[in-house]
Amino acid sequence: MVLRSVERKIEALFEGVFGRAFRTNVQPVELARKLAKEMDDHRNVSVSRVYVPNEFTVYLSPGDREQFESYEDNLRSELQEYLSEHARREDYALLSSPRVLMETDADLDVGEFGLATRMVQPDRRHGAEGPLGDVEPGETMIYKAKPAQPTQAVSPEALGVETELVTLSWNGSSHEVKDRRVVIGRSRDCDIQLADANVSRRHAELRQEGSSYWIVDLGSTNGLEVNGKRVKRAKLRTGDTITLGSTEVTFSRESER
Repeated sequence: MVLRSVERKIEALFEGVFGRAFRTNVQPVELARKLAKEMDDHRNVSVSRVYVPNEFTVYLSPGDREQFESYEDNLRSELQEYLSEHARREDYALLSSPRVLMETDADLDVGEFGLATRMVQPDRRHGAEGPLGDVEPGETMIYKAKPAQPTQAVSPEALGVETELVTLSWNGSSHEVKDRRVVIGRSRDCDIQLADANVSRRHAELRQEGSSYWIVDLGSTNGLEVNGKRVKRAKLRTGDTITLGSTEVTFSRESER
């Protein structure tokens, strides 16, 4: 298969000593497969076509980015080829050839990577056809690289590890976080509904990724702040204040005795 051939080319970039060092960090083939998943997850169905994002940003920890700094241009080229072939195989419509960008994010741990998607309109003077309306940027998804050796799941109790109580508090109310994803917004369909006209219907999402919690802007109108700083996404620590519209939400995690 063509996709498998491209995967082998990506793997070949990191053979030898360089590749062996990389296996404890983010693996390039895993990036390729997760990028294709993001393309699938952000399909935009038109009357006769299925449009998908054509711009992808990969966020890496400083340690992971450094691992392939001198190979980055080659890797981006191979990832773009992989996405083009995936779109062709699935009969997706692209507004332009896929473009992959790479950024460093100091909030990410080694082995974690974030992916964000956008559907970028080409120059209208070239007569390119595109979906109607503006297309919002996709959410940033955070992935944890798979461990080199599989391990058997063990309960926290069996390991003698204390369980955690994670809560979000605002205006005298609180919500105990028990799910890996919690949507916050003005809509009644959200897990946490905020009665604030400045909050979007689906404003933000709290996500558990591994042992970390992240707050992610879902393309809200008025944006998102953490501790007074404007962000699209941020790793949370206990006591952090999240501002959505005119509402301040406090994040807390503590061990249950």
